[in-house]
Amino acid sequence: MRLVIGSRGSQLALTQTNMIADLLRARQVGLEVAVQIIRTHGDVATGPLRSFGGQGVFTKELEAALLAGEIDLAVHSLKDLPTDSPEGLVVVASPPREDIRDVLVSRFPGGLVGLPPQARLGTGSRRRRAQLLALRPDLQPGEIRGNLDTRIAKVTGGEFDAIVLAAAGLHRLGWRDRISAYLEPDQVLPAVGQGALGLQMRADSPWRSLVAELGDADTLAAVAAERSLLRALGGGCHAPIAAWGRIQDQALHLDALVGASDGTRLLRAAVTGPPAAADELGVEAGRQLMDMGARELLAAAEPTQ
Repeated sequence: MRLVIGSRGSQLALTQTNMIADLLRARQVGLEVAVQIIRTHGDVATGPLRSFGGQGVFTKELEAALLAGEIDLAVHSLKDLPTDSPEGLVVVASPPREDIRDVLVSRFPGGLVGLPPQARLGTGSRRRRAQLLALRPDLQPGEIRGNLDTRIAKVTGGEFDAIVLAAAGLHRLGWRDRISAYLEPDQVLPAVGQGALGLQMRADSPWRSLVAELGDADTLAAVAAERSLLRALGGGCHAPIAAWGRIQDQALHLDALVGASDGTRLLRAAVTGPPAAADELGVEAGRQLMDMGARELLAAAEPTQ
């Protein structure tokens, strides 16, 4: 028996994929699991992500390989995966979520307040930019992308005073020692799906039930609410939208945010309800944000043609 997993070729993507492969081998003795590297448009194109692609720049080629039967399973960072799967494909599981927080990798101690005036901050994310400029309007954000080690080298090399990354990737790579400070959710709310993986397959895959066993119910409810919010707002992965869903005291809590890219305006919503109503909670949070003026902020953030 042989199951083929498709993965991007970055160190982080392969680490995440091999983690899933090991879990599957442990669940079914004798199962052969192979990993096939697939290069996506987002991996080979240059320039800021929002300048050449919207949703799916890191996922479309993996989805095409699934539909063509070249692979049986795609392991995605869920924050990269569009909210609507192509016909015939489904996200069958999200394993237990990693840390949802953003972090600073910095040349200076003391976290955000320790950065000097007019500090050069590397981030290509409008979501991060909006929230960090609301806290520190003097910061000088600059575009940055590439693999994690490439981005970290821009701090050690002096191009930036600090950069912002997701804690989850550094944790999975065993690079906690490179983290200068964690940004708590009340400072910077994470991206939709941050820290979670999405295991996507063909709907009729014979491996579907096995892969589904890797899912975590609390994670699934949390990210379902976040992705429902994103769908309700009509935003993609580059929009200045943030959300954090989590289960506390058997209830699903969802905090959501839409921001102006320059940090001058942040809109916030918070809803709570039963985990089974995850989709409805996301829609309600989206409605609240739209009533506050989110449509205007999202339209202003759209890339110019």
